[in-house]
Amino acid sequence: MDLTETVTITIDGADAKDLDDAISLEKLENGNYYLGVHIADVSHYVKEGSSLDKDAFERGSSSYLTDRVIPMLPRELSNGICSLHPNVERLTMTCFMEINDQGKVLNYHIEPSVIRSHQRMTYDAINGILEEGDPQLYKEYEDYISLFENMGDLHKILEKKRYNRGAINFDTEESQVLVDEEGQPVDIVLRPRGIGERLIESFMLQANETVSEHFTKKHLPILYRVHERPDMAKMQSFIEFASALGIKVSGTKDTVSPKQLQKIIENVEGKDEELVVSMTLLRSMQQARYDIEDLGHFGLAAEYYSHFTSPIRRYPDLTLHRLIHHYQEVGTSKKDQAHYQSILPEIAEQSSMAERRAIDAEREVDNMKKVEFMADKVGQKFEAIIVSVLGFGMFVQLENTVEGLIHISKMKEDYFDYNEQGKMMIGKRTGKTYRMGEKVEVRLVGANTETYELDFELIVDKASSDQGKKQEKSQDNSKHNRKNRRRRGKRTKKSGDSSQKSQSNTGRSKDKNAKQKSGGQKSKKKHFKIIQKDQ
Repeated sequence: MDLTETVTITIDGADAKDLDDAISLEKLENGNYYLGVHIADVSHYVKEGSSLDKDAFERGSSSYLTDRVIPMLPRELSNGICSLHPNVERLTMTCFMEINDQGKVLNYHIEPSVIRSHQRMTYDAINGILEEGDPQLYKEYEDYISLFENMGDLHKILEKKRYNRGAINFDTEESQVLVDEEGQPVDIVLRPRGIGERLIESFMLQANETVSEHFTKKHLPILYRVHERPDMAKMQSFIEFASALGIKVSGTKDTVSPKQLQKIIENVEGKDEELVVSMTLLRSMQQARYDIEDLGHFGLAAEYYSHFTSPIRRYPDLTLHRLIHHYQEVGTSKKDQAHYQSILPEIAEQSSMAERRAIDAEREVDNMKKVEFMADKVGQKFEAIIVSVLGFGMFVQLENTVEGLIHISKMKEDYFDYNEQGKMMIGKRTGKTYRMGEKVEVRLVGANTETYELDFELIVDKASSDQGKKQEKSQDNSKHNRKNRRRRGKRTKKSGDSSQKSQSNTGRSKDKNAKQKSGGQKSKKKHFKIIQKDQ
């Protein structure tokens, strides 16, 4: 399908080089939108069983480290012939979708194509146009303003559709460590997600769902991106945590729906506890993975979901493109399905493992660079929020997303006990509590660049510290007074015993006289003395 004359654009980060998706959009006379999602056709260049393919299979995905990219494919492909650079023809796999004003896909078409990107846009530029109305950007891209506005309108329709079905939006800010030419960190900046990032996400999600549903309903084997229901034990823990914060949770650990969890995120938006509730809920979720069975996607509240839109950096997407070619060019009979049916389970398992490996590497490098950035800031004070409370201390996060530990030994204002159910620390003397979501002031006391760990201590205001000491002194005095009272009580009891002993001796003297007078009272008096002694 020749689409070289169709106006298409790419929207990516300013420093991106592997451009694997392009967009076209037309507003039809009937008011519907005709969206084209055009994805680099890597399968044309990376043939199954080739050396390139075997290497890509082992890598599974590209790794995006702080200061570099380790690509799944050679850069000649990922940044070159496969990348959808402007004003050059590129082979693509296109998914056209007609979408109404409710976000429903009325019809679609999936087919190999050739495109020529007309304009390379950045997220910042799209955000400047659609969010800020930047007059300079309007002038620079005046030929495309109508296209951008239609894209913004369609994105809002698709976003609303996902919201209405219960998709959970973990729209937390991401951070980026900026490094110099030698790889040394110089700053940590937050990367807010504007409408530019979100509209591309909306279009990619819709294409992934459409392609997945197409092959599922044709009963053809493909790879699915699955996200199963949360583990019941973890969900029960989250429900207890949320309830302790006074957040109402509908549903139970085994019945809670994406929409109910979405409501929780919505209710804490803009509040102090928003970050920790989102983080804790995210940790309660299952890890998304690849599978040959359509198990649905819990987080997206989607019945059908596959990865189709990033074959330059993900092997499952490359595999799906091969399947599209195979079913369209070879056939869909049981015999035609047999080969892929036999190899897809291994691809799913390997791709899931490779993805986790890449994510772990990205996190470790990111953490390393953050610790290096903080190394010369030991002794400085920071505002922080408590993001986790455990028996040995509390983890806090600074405004720049750096995290570190306040060990319980550094909490010197009191002796603290860990309350597991409430996920909080409680002072034995003062009753002072520290819980997740609470803002605190901390001082950096250690930055270990070998273990990538940061240590903080709490900064407690003098008034609070003095009050704690006064309470401690008061409690010590109270304890001392109780001890003295016990001692006096013992002396009083001893005095009483001596008095009783004296009375007993007097009794014996009287008994002796009585005995001389009457031997018949002997037994009775002896019995009395025994009772008196037991008392």
